[in-house]
Amino acid sequence: PATREELRRVHSDDYLFDLERRLGPGAATAASGWLDPDTYYGPGTYQAALYAAGGAIELALRIFRSERDNGFALVRPPGHHACRERAMGFCLLNNIAAAAAAVRAEGGRVAIVDFDVHHGNGTEQIFSGQRDLLFISAHQYPFYPGTGAAAVTGEAMAAGTTVNIPLPQGSAGEEYRLIFAKIVVPVLSRFAPDVILVSAGFDAHARDPLAGMALTHA
Repeated sequence: PATREELRRVHSDDYLFDLERRLGPGAATAASGWLDPDTYYGPGTYQAALYAAGGAIELALRIFRSERDNGFALVRPPGHHACRERAMGFCLLNNIAAAAAAVRAEGGRVAIVDFDVHHGNGTEQIFSGQRDLLFISAHQYPFYPGTGAAAVTGEAMAAGTTVNIPLPQGSAGEEYRLIFAKIVVPVLSRFAPDVILVSAGFDAHARDPLAGMALTHA
């Protein structure tokens, strides 16, 4: 499980305290409810969230330390909507942000590429204004959570470290191949990260019932 020290790099103390109070070991064993209109919790959710963040951290550090060439962290709950101070969109803890912060704490240079159908607003918010981390998001737009316009490129001296690629509903493989070839790969090459972390949401698939993109598995 992720430690409090690891989580404090990306979440506020007040939020972590409130989350533990409501969902942690001291809460009622049958506790359940909602942290926001989309984010439900039940017995075991808190521990699952700690393991999801901890698993992502462990994998990222193994890769940074050259113990592995690459890896895939298949974890739930998801994370990229979780902001510094609140849960959002099914996400309690921002797993990929915690993983990126762990690599940075060991001196690594990190890029995050997010191809979930939704914009990774939580990840962007956590790292906005920080020049040594690159965040790229390709997402259906306009769509939940309503963020991710191309004009948003990072705050103040960190301008250019956020790259939002809003795509229209119905975008398919041809459009994604084009933006990766013309935008994502060149930007990554210029930034030259030690580790690339990917928020690999698969809800841009043509058969996903909640979105409107047209990617396939072929």
